[in-house]
Amino acid sequence: MIHRYYSEIRVEPHRDSWKQDFEIEAVKIRSALGATLVILHHIGSTAIPGIYAKPIIDILAKVISLEALDANPGGMRSLGYEAMGEFGIPGRRYFRKDDSSGVRTHHVHAFARESPQIARHLAFRDYLISHPRTAQAYSELKRELVPKCNGDIEAYMAGKDPFIKEVEYKALDWWQRGKEVASKTSRQFPRAEF
Repeated sequence: MIHRYYSEIRVEPHRDSWKQDFEIEAVKIRSALGATLVILHHIGSTAIPGIYAKPIIDILAKVISLEALDANPGGMRSLGYEAMGEFGIPGRRYFRKDDSSGVRTHHVHAFARESPQIARHLAFRDYLISHPRTAQAYSELKRELVPKCNGDIEAYMAGKDPFIKEVEYKALDWWQRGKEVASKTSRQFPRAEF
């Protein structure tokens, strides 16, 4: 494996402005992708209040199909994104964006609307938001890894991987049970039509 090194890997305390940064970028992406886009979600650590994060906004784009997304390569490029293809995750289209000084600011992870990857990302985010102690453990792990990894992003990611996999397993189970409860409730108490 080729290791990518950064001059520094930085994690910062949560900033309320990250939500607004997502919303501003989401408007641009909606315009660029048009009917290809189903919905955008703010994911990753910047979407989880109270935890440390790399100051990069992660966005999940649910699209009607990858073929439709691929047919419009200029959409994301017009916003300054670099298309990276699957970039290690089958069924994904990954885009990254840097600011004018070359600092990474955004990642977009696009999946076709039927992709199981969507539930994985949303369940992980929602689980950490609903389980603050687990979120704080994740935050502390990241803070411990930064000085140990000395700019090696692969080592940083590998250090987080066991924690992420363990929480992801719990999160998907928790998320699925929540969907089942919501489904039963909606059958018991159907929405009134007006």
